[in-house]
Amino acid sequence: MLQKREKVLLLRTFQGRTLRIVREHYLRPCVPCHSPLCPQPAACRNDGKLLSSDVTHYVIPDWKVVQDYLEILEFPELKGIIFMQTACQAVQHQRGRRQYNKLRNLLKDARHDCILFANEFQQHCYLPRERGESVEKWQTRSIYSAAVWYYHHCQDGMPIVMVTEDEEAIQQYGSETEGVFVISFKDYLDNFWPDLKAAHELCESILQSRRERENESQESHGKEYPEHLPLEVLEAGIKSGRYIQGILNVNKHRAQIEAFVRLQGASSKDSDLVSDILIHGMKARNRSIHGDVVVVELLPKNEWRGRTIALCENDSDDKALGESPSEPMPTGRVVGILQKNWRDYVVTFPSKEEVQSQGKNAQKILVTPWDYRIPKIRISTQQAEALQDFRVVVRIDSWESTSLYPNGHFVRVLGRIGDLEGEIATILVENSISVVPFSEAQMCEMPVNTPENPWKVSPEEEQERKDLRHTHLVFSIDPKGCEDVDDTLSVRTLKNGNLELGVHIADVTHFVALNSYIDIEARTRATTYYLADRRYDMLPSILSADLCSLLGGVDRYAVSVMWELDKTSYEIKKVWYGRTIIRSAYKLCYEAAQELLDGNFGVVDDIPEFKNLDEKSRQGQLEELVWAIGKLTDIARHVRAKRDRCGALELEGVEVRVQLDEKKNIHDLIPKQPLEVHETVAECMILANHWVAKKIWESFPHQALLRQHPPPHQEFFSELRECAKAKGFFIDTRSNKTLADSLDNANDPSDPIVNRLLRSMATQAMSNALYFSTGSCAEEEFHHYGLALDKYTHFTSPIRRYSDIIVHRLLMAAISKDKKMETKENLLSNKDLEELCRHINNRNRAAQHSQKQSTELFQCMYFKDKDLETDERCISDGVIYSIRTNGVLVFIPRFGIKGAAYLKNKDGLVISCGPDSHCEWKPGSLQRFQNKITSTTTGGESVTFRLFDHVTVRIFVQASRCHSDTIRLEIISSKPYMTPNTELFHQNSLLKSDLVKEVTRSVEEAQLAQEVKVNLIQEEYQEYCQTKGRSLYTLLEEIRDLALLDVSNNYTI
Repeated sequence: MLQKREKVLLLRTFQGRTLRIVREHYLRPCVPCHSPLCPQPAACRNDGKLLSSDVTHYVIPDWKVVQDYLEILEFPELKGIIFMQTACQAVQHQRGRRQYNKLRNLLKDARHDCILFANEFQQHCYLPRERGESVEKWQTRSIYSAAVWYYHHCQDGMPIVMVTEDEEAIQQYGSETEGVFVISFKDYLDNFWPDLKAAHELCESILQSRRERENESQESHGKEYPEHLPLEVLEAGIKSGRYIQGILNVNKHRAQIEAFVRLQGASSKDSDLVSDILIHGMKARNRSIHGDVVVVELLPKNEWRGRTIALCENDSDDKALGESPSEPMPTGRVVGILQKNWRDYVVTFPSKEEVQSQGKNAQKILVTPWDYRIPKIRISTQQAEALQDFRVVVRIDSWESTSLYPNGHFVRVLGRIGDLEGEIATILVENSISVVPFSEAQMCEMPVNTPENPWKVSPEEEQERKDLRHTHLVFSIDPKGCEDVDDTLSVRTLKNGNLELGVHIADVTHFVALNSYIDIEARTRATTYYLADRRYDMLPSILSADLCSLLGGVDRYAVSVMWELDKTSYEIKKVWYGRTIIRSAYKLCYEAAQELLDGNFGVVDDIPEFKNLDEKSRQGQLEELVWAIGKLTDIARHVRAKRDRCGALELEGVEVRVQLDEKKNIHDLIPKQPLEVHETVAECMILANHWVAKKIWESFPHQALLRQHPPPHQEFFSELRECAKAKGFFIDTRSNKTLADSLDNANDPSDPIVNRLLRSMATQAMSNALYFSTGSCAEEEFHHYGLALDKYTHFTSPIRRYSDIIVHRLLMAAISKDKKMETKENLLSNKDLEELCRHINNRNRAAQHSQKQSTELFQCMYFKDKDLETDERCISDGVIYSIRTNGVLVFIPRFGIKGAAYLKNKDGLVISCGPDSHCEWKPGSLQRFQNKITSTTTGGESVTFRLFDHVTVRIFVQASRCHSDTIRLEIISSKPYMTPNTELFHQNSLLKSDLVKEVTRSVEEAQLAQEVKVNLIQEEYQEYCQTKGRSLYTLLEEIRDLALLDVSNNYTI
């Protein structure tokens, strides 16, 4: 029976008055205890995760321990941890969303032996706060009381250790209850885990950081920064319009001086501002860090500044300060922080010389983050000298107004600077990507498919699904070596003469039950992460590469969308959605499908399914397959033409096909040549996504997951328009239709690179497409600008995208609703779905960034050891696509690289070209115009570089000890690099191939020299169900979804 209590909350209003609110609080005699020792498991309803039965004691951390030592509690060695609801709420209210989400994910993770106990809803554990009692003392008392109840509830069968930092609590409760021990966290580690070295080092690092903060606050009286305003003042100021809320975005190339705040929430709707707000200098930033949600006060207009438009070597290049800025823009200062989005940061320790120069106290070390946008962090350690050659993870603890730098503590070592595995680990940490192996509990949920125990279609599923195995010619078209075949296609003529087009997608949700361990893990990962030389799967390989992969010649479960089309006009007559059983007849690669489409049947010998057929059977099946591919292509042309008439955009993207060897290691990188079958498959997938979007929205108008792509701001197109104007083209950006037509017409017959660059600039002007819940947006905001569709979602890749899994569940629920059946799926509310969409969008950005950064890492490692003077691979043709005050931005078609080339060096010399067009540095000056820049020497010689000029550049690597290496370009001739056109593709292909091969080979040689057992690494990947190499459907769909990142973002001004 429930007991009703009243909970009194004292809240402060915007006007500063205290408001007393009384809320009902219900207590229950039984709440889930999640212990295997529970004497009444049915009454406690212990569903789901249970504590391990092979522990010697349970651990209950006090609220302060959870706040300060959560990263130690994450160690898998620490088992039997019970997190009390009181402690979790303290983290939520005092440490912010990021740490609270980390705690929630820890509790959900099947790899960690820990549970949540709702002590504040258990009638024997709940303690009301006494008059005059501090919140901290009440929290500790509540947690101790719950620990005592839990011990007795388990019939005194398991000792309980409560760990706390409250010395008074240790004295008061330490010997009060037999079987319940109260000790400090450090004593717990010393007594129970004396050999867990990593935990002891981390604990000491956290304690040292706390001691330093306490000493600093006692010693420091002078303030380096103004104090942040109280929360109630900030909220009142935002409401009145005096202050503006937004997310701080630091310019990585001028991290010391330039940051911007992008408006957020009510500020973006109510403000008259149309641009970001400039935050100039560290003082105005007031201890906020990139990614924080901040509150800004605008400065008077006479104090507004413009962003600098010069190229900048790095953030400490003070010479850039003297360059001419752009027009003044709204400028402000940070007066408070609403949410600190601090994360793990990869840092580098200073060299010996730098340590000595930092001062007398060598234990306090300033470490430099790998990310330019993060300020130096002060940590306390005695290991500075030992760690100076390593990448290290640290966390920020605080940033007091009396300190120039934030204080933090050492967490762990990643690897040596410059080592491939260490640098890859750095990229993963910097993007908050966790790639731990799938747990035993997760793998236990997986189906079995072995030679001894092969997987089969169940009789129950045969009854419930439409069986297409004997009625439809189903086949897939994918990149060579593809393992995770998400989608297959079919087309056939119906009895009435009309056509039936089918898109059949792997039925992942049949194997991934809602809220199962593997579902929670897939939700956390949200996507498969593809790096240049490996991938980290969202789902275990038994699903992604086997039972959910629609391979040829085997039975598989699918979710299908099938349309009846008019036989001549291809107009859609009706559509059917449902679960099916399919058997793919052919697993084709794109090149083979294109050959068949073109009528070149010599490729048949390379298609395995044709090898053992007699001539008559082969001929008959070949004709059937060729008809199907041709008919699909005709339908795709019609669908594409219809979208083109509505303004669909064809945008530039650099795509690379990754070739794998038999061990699934990366073997080759080959530039992907555009084929018409790419377009055919992509159009079929877009069509399926569009129709599924309409279906789930019609059934669930307030809780469907769709994908929107808002129209870009017109001011973002200004550079595109100016560049096109330099070539005599006019780009009309008023709508997606006019933009698409303008780009189609902007063709220079003598230089096809021009159109490619203009399309790339159009891509850069776009905002990214995002997932959203339909209950959070008005219907007119659903539109997908790039695809010219009113509704769109992602349905076709559930193996590698969690968004598609959600959409599959929505579609199944919609089908059940149509049949008046009870919905099996427990659908997310609009609020929960919107929160999940934010998480998936965040993880997609992380996936894009990590893929881009790993590609740049390989590029740098490839070029790093080349001889700049003699190796012809370091010399290439480049095209100027943007003018700056001190240089130009150059695109290199041969490699798909974009980068900065300076026309004025650090010594103040400018570039000069002799009669042979060879460039050298001389004293002089630069003059920038709208579409060109002129370099004039003191001797009167001048050279002009115009937009879209071809120049010869030298590619080299700028090495950095603390940050990632970067590709740099140097113009060595004002003339194009003379390479015969006939050799261009061959060289491109060879170089892409050489890049990965050489880097991989050099890394393997280094590993062998260090006696690293490479075979063990390969076995570990198989054991943990992570796969190396990229094999996926990444065609024009992703380009058209505008999920593109441009290397030129490195030079954003």
